[in-house]
Amino acid sequence: MGMSVTISAARAQDAEHILKLQYLCYQSEAELYGDYAIEPLTQSLDDLRTEIVEGHALVARLGDEVVASVRGRVEADGTARISKLIVHPRMQRHGLGGRLLDAIEDQFAGEPAAQRFQLFTGHRSEGNLRLYRSRGYVPVSREQIGPKLTLVTLEKEATASAYVTSA
Repeated sequence: MGMSVTISAARAQDAEHILKLQYLCYQSEAELYGDYAIEPLTQSLDDLRTEIVEGHALVARLGDEVVASVRGRVEADGTARISKLIVHPRMQRHGLGGRLLDAIEDQFAGEPAAQRFQLFTGHRSEGNLRLYRSRGYVPVSREQIGPKLTLVTLEKEATASAYVTSA
């Protein structure tokens, strides 16, 4: 490609780019579950900006283009909730999702309050489940959201991230 992908904190001016990328990336999830009203596809720009301000957000850039992103926050109980890990379809299957996941875990590991990492995905999202398991996450619960969707919550202890090697 000639350029390398860099990961950094999201800036306020990245919000619109992240939202457009989120919309693109979640089309396949909506199709998989037959539900185009999922929250990532209906989230407003203002809500996204609030998420960025109130939590942590990282972006991966190829040159000036935002090609991937992840967000999260640490709850009062010490759980770092990671959400909306997205990678542009043309950049998928090159390790970028794993790099972003590692990077956000590293951010949360620096916070004494982060005792565990937690994220969720749909039960049919095999690529997501494979990535999360390769990074040491284990399923801890399942919640039926509708007739076609069960959310699988996965978790790992914060200290475990230092010992897991990528697949």
